[in-house]
Amino acid sequence: MAFDPTTLQFDAAGLIPAIAQDAASGEVLMMAWMNAEAVQRTLDTGQVTYWSRSRQEFWVKGATSGNTQALVEFHLDCDRDCLLLTVKQDGPACHTGRRTCFFTAVQDGKEVETATPMAQD
Repeated sequence: MAFDPTTLQFDAAGLIPAIAQDAASGEVLMMAWMNAEAVQRTLDTGQVTYWSRSRQEFWVKGATSGNTQALVEFHLDCDRDCLLLTVKQDGPACHTGRRTCFFTAVQDGKEVETATPMAQD
């Protein structure tokens, strides 16, 4: 059966959350949003494409920073309302320069940063 992105359960704005996970380590890198066309572009090109809510435009991960995400596997959750993308991440995934966007932990009721920015070449 061929996959049809329009069968996904998008929210009222036509978006679906997409979680990017490092294919090699299993580390969760980031969460962003996709619409049906971003899903199709990602599947067609193998380069992860998101929908930027703030800029109202497509966002090919790494197009300006060079920190690309090459799609390895594309998964749907059981309700078809969330995506899991396993990716080959080149460089940091977070705009702060950290490997992952999830670098703040809550420990004993306090926020603690768990990662420092990656060195840039």
